[in-house]
Amino acid sequence: MSTAAMAGAAMLASLGALAPAAPLAAQATASSDYRNIIANNMRSCAPGGGPAIRVTINGIKEASGMVRAQVYNGTSADWLERGRWLNRVELPARRGRMTVCLPVPESGTYAVAVRHDINGNGKTDIRTDGGAMSNNPSISIFNLGKPSVDKTRFSVGRGVQSIAITMKYFT
Repeated sequence: MSTAAMAGAAMLASLGALAPAAPLAAQATASSDYRNIIANNMRSCAPGGGPAIRVTINGIKEASGMVRAQVYNGTSADWLERGRWLNRVELPARRGRMTVCLPVPESGTYAVAVRHDINGNGKTDIRTDGGAMSNNPSISIFNLGKPSVDKTRFSVGRGVQSIAITMKYFT
């Protein structure tokens, strides 16, 4: 397996347990602050809405399976840790581009992870599934697909913060 394929496989493995990263100003404090599965309500990202993150997901390989977007507090204690995501939106995949709205509890620092489960089996299939993270960090065999929160976090104010991320696939 090539170095790029091994790096990609490691990134997908870490995305399989997508977890949240806590914001510097807005830390989740109770277990009820985590693991909220929500609808993709774009009204929360309309002008005057927020605080929320409008995520444009580019490069979705095919219209099969499910796309899952999760927002984490922007801390190393939460970023990609199992069960530490704040809000999750899950939708049937559409080829090309999709947009989701991820509300956040308050202004602060957050990070986003996205996974495309191409066959919809709920498992990470390293050779086919795709993944992406806020700020589009490079992935290498050396960081095992889990870039530091410093490379993925960004600030969200009282309004709507728009970000664009690009999916990465290994095949």
